[in-house]
Amino acid sequence: MSSFEIKGGNHLHGEIIPQGAKNEALQIISAVLLTSEEVLVRNIPDIHDVNKLIELVQLLGTKTERIDRNTCRFKADSVSPDNMMTDEFRRKAASLRGSVMILGPMLARFGKGCIPQPGGDKIGRRRLDTHMVGFLKLGAKIEADPSNKFTCLTAPKLKGTYMLLDEASVTGTANLVMSACMAEGKTTLFNAACEPYLVQLCNMLVRMGAKISGIGSNLLTIRGVKSLTGTEHTMLPDMIEIGSFIGLAAMTQSDITIRNVNYKALGIIPDVFRKLGVKLRVKGDDIHVPAQKHYEVETFMDGSIMTIADAPWPGFTPDLISVALVTAIQAKGSVLIHQKMFESRLFFVDKLIDMGAQIILCDPHRATVNGLDRKFPLRGIRMSSPDIRAGVSLLIAALSATGTSIIDNIEQIDRGYQDIDGRLRALGAQIHRID
Repeated sequence: MSSFEIKGGNHLHGEIIPQGAKNEALQIISAVLLTSEEVLVRNIPDIHDVNKLIELVQLLGTKTERIDRNTCRFKADSVSPDNMMTDEFRRKAASLRGSVMILGPMLARFGKGCIPQPGGDKIGRRRLDTHMVGFLKLGAKIEADPSNKFTCLTAPKLKGTYMLLDEASVTGTANLVMSACMAEGKTTLFNAACEPYLVQLCNMLVRMGAKISGIGSNLLTIRGVKSLTGTEHTMLPDMIEIGSFIGLAAMTQSDITIRNVNYKALGIIPDVFRKLGVKLRVKGDDIHVPAQKHYEVETFMDGSIMTIADAPWPGFTPDLISVALVTAIQAKGSVLIHQKMFESRLFFVDKLIDMGAQIILCDPHRATVNGLDRKFPLRGIRMSSPDIRAGVSLLIAALSATGTSIIDNIEQIDRGYQDIDGRLRALGAQIHRID
């Protein structure tokens, strides 16, 4: 087990380039299973969760060639669903939440897909009903073994249908789009997720020969084809990293330029940080965050307290709620943070309170932050990272605090952020990895 030792209170300076998008990578790497031809993928983040998924598609029989750290060539011409029954596949798939997206491609191409109960962050209930109900509507049959938490789906031939999804699940939509691409007839998905990463996936599938209309909206129409071809694909920059770097700059009074952000794909993320008082300057496709001694939270037009809440895209992504909360700690004013989706995601605030933050945890979904306006610095403590996003939020707090902090269980942070300590040291941060 490793930890980060952080000496906080330094003002950082320089440029940083965001990694490829983690959530997109999990969809795209799953999609390579849909074809026996070569698929070249660029800007893959070199992080634990993505590398685990690459190992899983290799276990299924996919040939992979790592051209450089962030580029890989895949050829799934030797894949067999029988490989999903091995102990090694079960063990590795159970440790990764994203492994569920293997189901759609395997079901579409081979008529069978199996998966153990997937792991991932412990941030509350993360049900798979949207996936499974959708597969059933496409004609699949489910056989579940509760004794070993292993589920298999079979379908000699998927058949297109109309679906009104009960939630705009990103992974659920991705899974159903991939499975419907080779189903017989037309599939309509209403209340589909429409995140930029879904747009990326759909555009990639279209280049492979899929017939998809309505891309970028919540109403997708997919007309099944018999087979798909190879293609090339480049990942978007990770919007969660970009938001994390904005919050980092604000909390540490740093002058940071975030390069190549693909600004149009960020949605309302920049505006949410502006509501917290953070100044942003957009220069081409870069975001410059100037050093700010003070930043003030806006109020609503009637003078009531600002609320930052997550919502399905194009709303504010749930993965940045923790970062927005931390950023508000040193703002002037108060803000209500409302995390609607996961009931355990705000429980890390007890560590921030120990550091000196003024936060009231109202209930599992809401916390009120009373900004300190730099009058009282946070103090360094020893703490543990409970999940990816809370982990990087604690890291931001530690970098802004006086004294030394130790963050344990940083494997959680490594799951989502590539070489985060090295990249922060390049900006002037005093952060070291220790055993």
